[in-house]
Amino acid sequence: GGVGKSTVAVNLACALQQSGARVGILDADVYGPNVPLMLGLRERPRTVEQKICPLSANGLQVMSIALLIAEDQPVIWRGPMLHSAIKQFLFEVLWDDLDYLVVDLPPGTGDAQLSLSQQAHIMGAVIVTTPQAVSVLDVKKAIRMFQTVKVPILGVVENMAYFQPPGSEQRYEIFGRGGGAAIEQEFGTPLLQQIPIEPAVREGGDGGTPVVWSHPEGGVAHAFRELAGKVAARISTLNAE
Repeated sequence: GGVGKSTVAVNLACALQQSGARVGILDADVYGPNVPLMLGLRERPRTVEQKICPLSANGLQVMSIALLIAEDQPVIWRGPMLHSAIKQFLFEVLWDDLDYLVVDLPPGTGDAQLSLSQQAHIMGAVIVTTPQAVSVLDVKKAIRMFQTVKVPILGVVENMAYFQPPGSEQRYEIFGRGGGAAIEQEFGTPLLQQIPIEPAVREGGDGGTPVVWSHPEGGVAHAFRELAGKVAARISTLNAE
């Protein structure tokens, strides 16, 4: 937790869409759903013949438990209820014919990950970490979990990798260094991208306009577009096998 999975998921989805793909994002972090806030969505989805219509953010299709409950209402569910909710979001939502469905999962290696792997054919998992040792330890568990349930690992994203002041070549590695590289070395899992620390990321997330949209020419937006290209290429390779 706390590595910025939702931020990466939202901006990855936006960058994939900017490349011309048809993209949806499913917020499966039912205990802490933040995707609608990050995309500026507050309205309730409508239903058609007992199926839920996803909301649209600039053409990006979105579904989250946060769109169905009060903003301050906690979700207190045991495993079977979570399993049922994920099944509903996958099969009872009127998703368009998508090229990619990005799923934002909760921290850890629990019921949500297991339910998703049992109910859907997952092309691959993108693992998000920070350079910190405690984050790397959690990521190793996540990789082993996905390997156990036969989900391919597309690669690792090292979020908050460094801070680079505007106009400077100097990089400050505030949270340490080498987390993503250590995972790559141990598991052979490619380090797809390092995402720098930039205030625009936080501002965009809080304001409902992801940095890929709000600062498209910035360094972070460029990093997310590079990530999207690498993810798309990895999926194309897996599809061809």
